[in-house]
Amino acid sequence: MPVAEDFRCDDDLGVADPDAPVSVALRRLRWRARRGLLENDLLLGRFFDRHMATLSSSALDALAGLLDLPDGQLLDLVLGRAEPQGALDCATVRELLTMLRSA
Repeated sequence: MPVAEDFRCDDDLGVADPDAPVSVALRRLRWRARRGLLENDLLLGRFFDRHMATLSSSALDALAGLLDLPDGQLLDLVLGRAEPQGALDCATVRELLTMLRSA
């Protein structure tokens, strides 16, 4: 699975301050999450609605790495039909996928 060259997995999934204002980076990620595949749009939209305020910076980095994937590969990961490989095979991405699957 191709991932952006600058993606580095940081396994610290600490929770961000829920009272902090929504950052520009977070809003950009939410915009990037709008996909060409309706299933991804629905799953990612629900995920953002439920978890956006509590995502840590490492979780946001992991999400950015996932959003670099083509739609089909992303859907396979979210639905559990595939497991993360390479740079995406780390605890942060796995925890994020668990959150996506439960959204």
